[in-house]
Amino acid sequence: MNGSTEAALELSNGQKKILRGKGHHLEPIVFVGKEGLSPALLKSTEAALKTHELIKIKLGQNCPLERHEAAGELARGTVAMLVQLIGRIILLYRTNPDLPQEKRAL
Repeated sequence: MNGSTEAALELSNGQKKILRGKGHHLEPIVFVGKEGLSPALLKSTEAALKTHELIKIKLGQNCPLERHEAAGELARGTVAMLVQLIGRIILLYRTNPDLPQEKRAL
């Protein structure tokens, strides 16, 4: 495992609370549609996590996966931490030590 994976798997409740607060105002930047979790969707989610660390994902009404299943698979597929799942909105976090401090989520 690399450092970012270990850090992502060890978020405390306090860290999750901070991330939920920061994620509240975010707009979804990844949308899951009828194709579900395609390789292209996972690639765009990876790119978004690399750029932002903390992202919101919206599951469309026509998404073929159940929301808990989709959230778990997205987190595993991108080696990210599932911070929150409310309705059809997923909040994922993955640390990126290459980002400048002012752009980091934690």
